[in-house]
Amino acid sequence: MRFNRTTSLGSAATLSRRNFLVNTAVAGGGLLLSFSLPSGQSMGSVAGAFEPNAFIRIGRDGLVVLTMPYVEMGQGTYTSIPMLVAEELEVGLAQVRLEHAPPDEKVYANPLLGVQATGNSNAIRGAWKPLRQAGATARVMLVEAAARRFGDDARHCRAEAGEVIHMPSGRRLKYGDLVADAAMVPPPGKVVLKNADEFKLIGTPASRLDVSGKVNGSAIYGIDVRPPGLKIATLAQSPVFGGRLKNVDDTAARAVKGVSQIVRLNDAVAVVADHMGAAKKGLEALEIEWEEGTHAGLSTQDIARGLEDATLKAGPVAQSVGDAARAMATAATRVQANYHLPFLAHAAMEPMNCTVHFRGSECEIWVGTQAIARVQAAAAKAAGLAVDKVIVHNHLIGGGFGRRLEADGAVRAVEIARHVDGPVKVVWTREEDIQHDMYRPYWVDRIEAGLDKSGRPIAWINRFAGSSVIARWLPPAFSNGLDPDTTEGAIDLVYSLPNFHVEYVRVEPPGIPTAFWRSVGPSHNVFVTESFIDELAAAARQDAVAYRRALLDHNTRARAVLDLAAEKAGWGTALKKGHGRGVALQNVFGSYLAQVAEVEVANDGTVRVHRVVCAMDCGIVINPDTVQAQVQGGVMFGITAALYGEITLQSGRVKQANFDTYQMLRIDQAPAIEVYVVNSKESPGGMGEAGTSGIVPAVANAVFAATGKRLRKMPITPDALKA
Repeated sequence: MRFNRTTSLGSAATLSRRNFLVNTAVAGGGLLLSFSLPSGQSMGSVAGAFEPNAFIRIGRDGLVVLTMPYVEMGQGTYTSIPMLVAEELEVGLAQVRLEHAPPDEKVYANPLLGVQATGNSNAIRGAWKPLRQAGATARVMLVEAAARRFGDDARHCRAEAGEVIHMPSGRRLKYGDLVADAAMVPPPGKVVLKNADEFKLIGTPASRLDVSGKVNGSAIYGIDVRPPGLKIATLAQSPVFGGRLKNVDDTAARAVKGVSQIVRLNDAVAVVADHMGAAKKGLEALEIEWEEGTHAGLSTQDIARGLEDATLKAGPVAQSVGDAARAMATAATRVQANYHLPFLAHAAMEPMNCTVHFRGSECEIWVGTQAIARVQAAAAKAAGLAVDKVIVHNHLIGGGFGRRLEADGAVRAVEIARHVDGPVKVVWTREEDIQHDMYRPYWVDRIEAGLDKSGRPIAWINRFAGSSVIARWLPPAFSNGLDPDTTEGAIDLVYSLPNFHVEYVRVEPPGIPTAFWRSVGPSHNVFVTESFIDELAAAARQDAVAYRRALLDHNTRARAVLDLAAEKAGWGTALKKGHGRGVALQNVFGSYLAQVAEVEVANDGTVRVHRVVCAMDCGIVINPDTVQAQVQGGVMFGITAALYGEITLQSGRVKQANFDTYQMLRIDQAPAIEVYVVNSKESPGGMGEAGTSGIVPAVANAVFAATGKRLRKMPITPDALKA
């Protein structure tokens, strides 16, 4: 199960049309293609065969093996990205096989992020040109090889369905028969990619390549791996972040059948056993005493007050247009609001887990991660080993949502594995997963707008405070007190606002760790901006859709999705008493999306979302089925946050523990979701997160339409509506 073959894609910093795919070789009976390497970086060889850090490999059987630098966590990456290669290579999707890329931060970096990671809805955006170039280059070389066999010019040959056809004679040669010859063909300096009207595969519904394995049980997630001799461990970490383990009485735990070992760490204790049942029983039998540390008295209210105070102080300017302060002074009407968004957990279906075999001089890891190189580096540090002594196998992920961009789970597993003879799989219980998550930050916004006599906004001032995950996770991207994730959705709005000023005040909350959460910065900013635009429409006594449309001016893409969503939702038609429609519009992750939510508010304050209509322009669509699924999943994720999502601290402890106290949207509560896609020739945008960021304000605005109550703090609770 180890990666014995070194593969690489080329440094993101040097990736260009000129240096792309310049090495070819025959190795293992196939054609290998790779990115060129930065100056001074050497090629690798395996078993005496020249193997130039392969990205695409074509075997003598004609199968195309794609070493995948991105991970599959339910978003369809392992289908949509192979479609890019297959399109230009002129093969069917069924002809493509995948293998996980090994950790290599330098050569497998996402060209948009600069690090080896899957996140920020940019796998397709990052792969769009490079992987099509890879497929096109391979096709050109195969056609040239075939032309030489035919004794003719390549202009008289074409590729189709994994073969090269000699057009004058009709003779055909399969790719598998050409790989040895193609490896001898000098790679082209550049290739011409297909125009959108030439696509055969891109834009058509494609069945997911990973479905069969997930249905028949052969798909391997991180939690499924079972190397020989495996033990299972589960753990309890200090209930207060920053606390320490003081004392453990493990007498009763050791008496549990199947328990083999108790591992004590500075701030945690783990029970190692033959199976999870025994490990859990052993953990429950432990008598643990904690030193709670300095955060034992912390509450969510303390953090919220600190953030409110921070919004009273000036922060770095994220964007400033015109003179908002002067325009505000001349406004006919001023509207001011404070918004609060809570900490949120990820609560992925697959709880945190990692399997480690620590052998002293090396360490082998099996995990599902969004950032494999980061896991390798962190695990090496925890193990006290050089990075090249840590072998990491990546697997399918049962829900990431940003949680698995972090390496803390792997570090914990390594810390435990160092005390265990043989491989050990560390599985977090659901309670441990929720109470020791790394949470979506708590946010507070202080926002104000000035309207002219017609109700049109002439001034917009927003100052918000909260944690910058980027500052910790990718320090170079945090500059002058700002980062692009924290501000996305708060700046560069779709609306024409002549005087616009936004400031961000970084405040890191004490006693609770923060991390990326599905739709990251926009999960906060779009709620605020789209709720506030709705407030302005109400203050101007204008229809919410018409008010937005009047501010779009020359933004034709935004106007098109807004009009389509409103039309399909029947905007303006009568609804039953207690029902309301709300709208939200955004341009985030490179995609435009408008959403209309229809909700019902019962007399007891219970909110039910009956229908959601989504209209989007996400550029060229790769797989329409994936777009539909991603929007639907994002909407469900966002509705859960809108109605139930909240992590609270009391006495330094996270109060929520399982799905009874951190509720998910139930299947009988799921709304009807309609997805409409605008035909677009623009480059693809991201779709994994846009559905989540837009639905929360759409639901909140719908609640306002139904009740007249404006909710500026999430989640939407019956108590807040009855107040």
